Amino acid sequence: MIQSLSYIHPQARLAENVVVDPFTVIHHDVEIGEGTWIGSNVTIYPGARIGKNCRIFPGAVISAIPQDLKFDGEETLAIVGDNTTIRECVTINRGTKDKFKTEVGSNCLIMAYTHLAHDCIVGNHVIIANGVQVAGHVTIQDGARIGGLSAIHQFGLVGRNVMIEGGSMVSKDVPPFVKAGRYPLTYEGVNSVGLRRSGFSNEKITEIQDIYRVLFVHNRNLSKALDLVEAEMTPSAERDEILAFIRGSERGVLKGFNGK
Repeated sequence: MIQSLSYIHPQARLAENVVVDPFTVIHHDVEIGEGTWIGSNVTIYPGARIGKNCRIFPGAVISAIPQDLKFDGEETLAIVGDNTTIRECVTINRGTKDKFKTEVGSNCLIMAYTHLAHDCIVGNHVIIANGVQVAGHVTIQDGARIGGLSAIHQFGLVGRNVMIEGGSMVSKDVPPFVKAGRYPLTYEGVNSVGLRRSGFSNEKITEIQDIYRVLFVHNRNLSKALDLVEAEMTPSAERDEILAFIRGSERGVLKGFNGK
């Protein structure tokens, strides 16, 4: 169902049951999966790869060239997974020669006026609230929740199942499973509600809380606290994920609860 007042380039590839509302423009080298709805006044530029059963609301712009002065016209992609909703006036730029793609996973909700810059990688089941501004080369892992009007610094890393408070300035990496807010960005506890909704048991949530008490609450040097967690706490996938994330952080991680 493609309205006559929309423009679809002859070389665009649209699957069956794609609905395109009036006044939308879809350029060449675009692929859209079956069951996806494209609202009015959407612009989809070359390099877009949009999955099945997505919903893209009016005013969104997908796969425009990067706002990066180093971009030299290389062929890159903007990928959107299945069952993802992109609300009004969202902008998702395609990649540069760094990753050659910007990617949003499946089952995500990207709310109105959000900007995702070049070479961002967004995982599955991520919710990004209204007006969030995400700079280039940012990675947001599965299940993260980003509060409205937050801004994430370029090359930032947001861990799995994180909850970031609205209006936050995210200039440091945020390790998995935590809540973060204030200024400067500070650890505010474990995202226990989000973890429970994602199927984590009470025992597993307690284990994660115990790890972060050592890391961010007890006023220890972070390097020594990491060694203490590794030496004294029972190995688990979550413990090892937290340790690897913090030790591998290039930008450094957010402050502990007491600001140390």
